[in-house]
Amino acid sequence: MSATIQPETILRELAELWVSLGKESDATQSSGVLRACAMTLVTVVEESEDTSDVWSVMAALMPEHPSRAIVIRFRPSAERALSSRVFSQCWMPFGQRRQICCEQIEIMASDASLPDLPAVILPLAVADLPVVLWCRGARLFNLRDFPQLDKIANRVVVDSGAFGSPAAILGRLDELTRSGRILADLAWTRLTRWRELVAQIFENRSYLARLAAVRQVRIGFGGAAPPSAACYLAAWLLDCLENAGTTPSVSWGPVENARDGEITRVELMAPDDGGIQVSIRLTGDGERQCAEVRVNTLGSRTLFAPDNDYTLLRQELSIPGRDPVFEKTLARAARMASTEKL
Repeated sequence: MSATIQPETILRELAELWVSLGKESDATQSSGVLRACAMTLVTVVEESEDTSDVWSVMAALMPEHPSRAIVIRFRPSAERALSSRVFSQCWMPFGQRRQICCEQIEIMASDASLPDLPAVILPLAVADLPVVLWCRGARLFNLRDFPQLDKIANRVVVDSGAFGSPAAILGRLDELTRSGRILADLAWTRLTRWRELVAQIFENRSYLARLAAVRQVRIGFGGAAPPSAACYLAAWLLDCLENAGTTPSVSWGPVENARDGEITRVELMAPDDGGIQVSIRLTGDGERQCAEVRVNTLGSRTLFAPDNDYTLLRQELSIPGRDPVFEKTLARAARMASTEKL
């Protein structure tokens, strides 16, 4: 790899790519090629990672969130080195004859070249559109020079579930949010359906009237120690319950045969029979997971298919600007993780 790359060269290659796509369209007598772009989506990954998974996520996102996609592949090296290639992702909506295409750029970089990347990425970002940076690795996020790269983004997306210690990563994310950065954490996004299930239970006015009787919250998870998702869920539940007029205690506990970091059970417990007992428990495996919901003596089941990077990013990219519920929950989750020394 060369020591540097020129953004002008990449932009010229992109222009040539569109000319080529236009000629291909003429040759097939289709209705042309539509260029679509709503943002610049920059993804940073380890060189050792299989990027076919990353590009498949990019392709799935394109119809709803078309972007100029830039994937930066890092390899641990003290030698400054950069190289690049450009290509396109196209699809044809059902019933139409016009292709919709988005630009894709892959950059190979060494750790030592990270400080050079902002000068490369900024000219490649589509003017007047947001830049979203998705960091897929804990090692990359913790590199000394990573803040130089994340400053070019309007929004930074991470997954704290892959970072190990909840106290360390949640504390750092909270500090960044307080400094004005707009962040998203896929560990929080995975809790959307848990939050929806809890909210649906208390749409029942009879249950809602007894919510203030709850005195204990129990959260079950896979693994030896509570993951960041457990901290998020506990923090969110406590905020909701305090708004209802109660301040319950929280306890975490590992669940056998559950995947590391996965939330598998949530319980809201009142101290007597006149209160309310709520239990949500995951059963099954893989795509056949179900959530068993029980409120006192009444029970029901609902499908609970696991999330993936596509479904999680799709949710996050649909949120314009800041997410005040996430930021409030993050602050409390960080305090809880620090206090509990998780």
